[in-house]
Amino acid sequence: MSTQIDRLRELVQPLATQHEMDLEEVKITTAGRRRVLQVVVDTDEGVGLDACAELSREISEALDGTEIMGAPAYVLEVTSPGAERPLTEPRHFRRSVGRLLWLRPHQGADLVARLTAVDEDGVDVEVPGEKGRKATARRFAFTDIAKARVELEFNRRAERQPSGDESLKEA
Repeated sequence: MSTQIDRLRELVQPLATQHEMDLEEVKITTAGRRRVLQVVVDTDEGVGLDACAELSREISEALDGTEIMGAPAYVLEVTSPGAERPLTEPRHFRRSVGRLLWLRPHQGADLVARLTAVDEDGVDVEVPGEKGRKATARRFAFTDIAKARVELEFNRRAERQPSGDESLKEA
């Protein structure tokens, strides 16, 4: 017997695929009398507000033709993953190359490192040096990673973009 979440996934997955999105999560939460059906989708380029709105309309229409959600009212939210969501799939790591990660290996201490590369077997990271020491490159197989998530960086400097005047001078 399939659960309500399984049935929702079966309904939503083809719609997400049509939009070239990965269906990351489907969950139902309850707050008092209010139920919220949350659908989390992602792509390699991220998911924009317009794409979420369009997918939301399609999911709503599809749900209207079923009894999956039952009689009580609910709110449908279609969203992208949060910035600090757990990285659990190789595609999550691939989408985070260049970002700072918090990583907990199955063996050894937690660390914060820059994700430099991802392949089918694991990840390469650069661990910043402490007290003037040089950064260290490390490799982790996916099977060696217990938990990982992106660390938010508020003070990282963006790559310098030429101003309009500079780009004209170069032309």
